Amino acid sequence: MLDHCPGAANVRTPTLSIRKCPQCGEEVEIFSNDISVKCMNCGFVIYNDIASCIQWCRHAKECVGEEMYRKLMEQQNITVKK
Repeated sequence: MLDHCPGAANVRTPTLSIRKCPQCGEEVEIFSNDISVKCMNCGFVIYNDIASCIQWCRHAKECVGEEMYRKLMEQQNITVKK
């Protein structure tokens, strides 16, 4: 039996990826649990295409922890149920 859902692994333990800014071509660092980051060169906002189980799984809060759950839901403008 798994202790945590493997779908939330990149949220609990973020991974770093490097993307190119579509505006200026500069390299931009984005972590797997970031919703968006600004290019330090031109200010363009790069969005992370996080489509994770955090948005729909009823066990998400227990899986990733309440603080991370609230942060992700607030960043995505989703109302958090108490």
